[in-house]
Amino acid sequence: MCLAIPMQVVAIKEGDGLLAPALAVVDADGIRREVRLDLVDRQPEIGDYLIIHAGFAIHCLDAAEAQASLRLLQQMAAAIDRDAGEET
Repeated sequence: MCLAIPMQVVAIKEGDGLLAPALAVVDADGIRREVRLDLVDRQPEIGDYLIIHAGFAIHCLDAAEAQASLRLLQQMAAAIDRDAGEET
């Protein structure tokens, strides 16, 4: 199973074609990554949220949708941590 997560755009680096595609610097909880923008459904702006998978932005989403997804991911991680603690 693959997991794509919402990340917020903090910078955009314009590209000049296939050999140098446009990139975005995105952030989630202080973790920053550069991602390619050649597959995303619309050109993002700084502050937008993107669904990121395998180094590519694949979808823009609004802040409320992104926050809801991030809360669900945090709840799942907390449940996994609780389950792991009960097994020891």
